[in-house]
Amino acid sequence: MFKVNENYQKLPGSYLFSTIAKKVSAFAEANPEKDIIRLGIGDVTQPLAPAVIEAMHKAVDEMGKAETFHGYAPDLGYEFLRNAIAKHDYQQRGCDIAPDEIFVSDGAKSDSANIQEIFGADNKIAVCDPVYPVYVDSNVMSGRTGVYDAKTETWSDVIYMPCTMENGFVPEFPKQTPDMIYLCLPNNPTGTTITRGQLQEWVDYANKVGAVIIYDGAYEAYISEQDVAHSIYECQGARTCAIELKSFSKNAGFTGVRLGYTVIPKELKCKDVSLHGMWARRHGTKFNGAPYIVQRAGEATYSKEGKAQLKEQVAYYMKNASVIKEGLIEAGYTVFGGVNAPYIWLKTPGQMSSWEFFDYLLERANVVGTPGSGFGPSGEGYFRLTAFGSRENTLAAIERVKKL
Repeated sequence: MFKVNENYQKLPGSYLFSTIAKKVSAFAEANPEKDIIRLGIGDVTQPLAPAVIEAMHKAVDEMGKAETFHGYAPDLGYEFLRNAIAKHDYQQRGCDIAPDEIFVSDGAKSDSANIQEIFGADNKIAVCDPVYPVYVDSNVMSGRTGVYDAKTETWSDVIYMPCTMENGFVPEFPKQTPDMIYLCLPNNPTGTTITRGQLQEWVDYANKVGAVIIYDGAYEAYISEQDVAHSIYECQGARTCAIELKSFSKNAGFTGVRLGYTVIPKELKCKDVSLHGMWARRHGTKFNGAPYIVQRAGEATYSKEGKAQLKEQVAYYMKNASVIKEGLIEAGYTVFGGVNAPYIWLKTPGQMSSWEFFDYLLERANVVGTPGSGFGPSGEGYFRLTAFGSRENTLAAIERVKKL
């Protein structure tokens, strides 16, 4: 008889945001008259920028003519997009990244899960706690995390790096030596980040112990402070220890369009084995490329008009972040984030657990957020709100919270 991957059976419950969706759906069904405002999942609400729409329309027309039709995309992605990424995201920032070190994909979420396929099952992973759930869950599926302890909500073979109010939500070097280190900066869910100098220390540490850093830079466009790196490759030595994941979802509103990329420098090796070559093999075998229309849309984000329009959208969401943060502080909450990232991380009031506060907000204010415990044990007692709603809904939600 056939057998299943038993590692999937180890996963506790359903995916965090699936659980939230079910709870909200049940509440809405039981209370059809309630106007629910969703500030939970990190999905954008503003329409695609005009420059992006124009590029997509043009690409659609090209696909309708035999002489300009495009079939399968090149393995790494179209050269026009990889050239634009290399120039604007890296070379203009002084980062030595070539177009053929960039792999275009359908998003950073996919890549953050798939990247672990090129690493051995006995690698020890280190994650920030709290953490984006995909990093841990995808490693569970691969049998890399050991045994789950329901009481502590931790895995025996995972190295947790607590990010708490006491250490400013900044990870510290682990006592155990990891093989793979996941860093998401600016951070999801806490909204905090580290300085360029602090990031350099992580690069130096990884090179010293022989670890690889999986660096998720999905929120890079929201950085507002000067001493924060926009790429890990701004640090010396990163080319020999770091893989960077980037997304068009949050900076360009591509959550429903799907586009991202992964950078693997050619110097990054395990002994004599090239990780660049391994990922190229995996990419070519398992992925047929992001659509031509979508890649043209991605290229448009680097045009003069596209950059200006995206800057306005980022500013819109960060204004929402300011509204949420100031409103919560006024209401007496202890609040973090909202400066270099579109997430607000708040301490739950009194002795409320994260899920108790979720139910409290949903039932009393009809506002949806994300329980901090869903991101890891150190997230207990905290709660995440996103700035990706409309201005009208954001203002309304905060007014409701103030009245509680």
